[in-house]
Amino acid sequence: MRSSFDKLISWTGIIVAAVLLVAGGLLVWASTFATSNVHDQLAAQQITMPVAAALTTDEMKANLTQYEGQEMTTGAQAKAYADYYIQAHMNEQADGKTYSQVSGEYMAALKADPTAQATADLGQLRQTLFMGTTLRGMLLNAYAFATLGTIAMWAAVAAFIGSAVMFVLGALGLAHARKVVHVEAPALEKIPATA
Repeated sequence: MRSSFDKLISWTGIIVAAVLLVAGGLLVWASTFATSNVHDQLAAQQITMPVAAALTTDEMKANLTQYEGQEMTTGAQAKAYADYYIQAHMNEQADGKTYSQVSGEYMAALKADPTAQATADLGQLRQTLFMGTTLRGMLLNAYAFATLGTIAMWAAVAAFIGSAVMFVLGALGLAHARKVVHVEAPALEKIPATA
């Protein structure tokens, strides 16, 4: 009985190990796909990270100096550029207002005085914020996919470690089940027969 239970548990562990091994392989594939796709898509845009002279605030310098002059190819670079370069310039131009707020002001100005220079200026600012917000969104999506790729790689490592542990435990369990059979068999022979 004990031997059968040990075998059942051991084979279950080996099956779990095999499932973890397959999952680890799929996670490596997902990580490689996400990482290479982010790299290729960003490289195709040919964006060069700003040089020191373009970093006008302490926050820009603190977050972008490490990437100075590099071609943007990683999610981390995309996030830094989106948050500390594009957003900083949009905030500076619009006094911290969002695209939605400026668009609302533009629509109201268009109704009030469509030919005024202030209306035209708001229209230009609205267009600039729209482009900046769109670019930020795309770059932050690249960062999100790169982060998912990194998470998938760590999950793959955990799956491979779990698989190895379960294989070892399963093998040890099967070895133990064989010992239990050898120990139980002689013990049965020593039991006296009753008449």
